Amino acid sequence: MPSSKSNGGNSNSSDYTYKSSGTNSQGNHYCARDYSGSSGSGSGGQAPANNNAYHYSNQDGSYYYSNHDGSTYYNDGQGGAWYDPSGAKK
Repeated sequence: MPSSKSNGGNSNSSDYTYKSSGTNSQGNHYCARDYSGSSGSGSGGQAPANNNAYHYSNQDGSYYYSNHDGSTYYNDGQGGAWYDPSGAKK
C-alpha cells in the first residue's frame, strides 16, 4: 500500500507518495515517488514541475536523482558530482 511522506524540516519539501521501489535488471536499487497530490510547499503553493521523481543507487557506488522540480543530480561514487537545475523552479 502506498504511503505518504513529508520531509518535515526542509522548507523546500513536498508531500509525496511512494510509487515503487526495488532492484532493476542490472542489480541497481531504484525508488520512485509521486508528488501529484502535493502543493509544493516551497514554491508558493504551485504544483511541482514534474509529478514524478526517482533515484537510482547503483552497484558501482554511483547514484542518480531526478527530482520533481525538474533538476537532476548525479554522483559517480568516486568523488565527482554533477547537479543540473534545468527545469527547476526559480
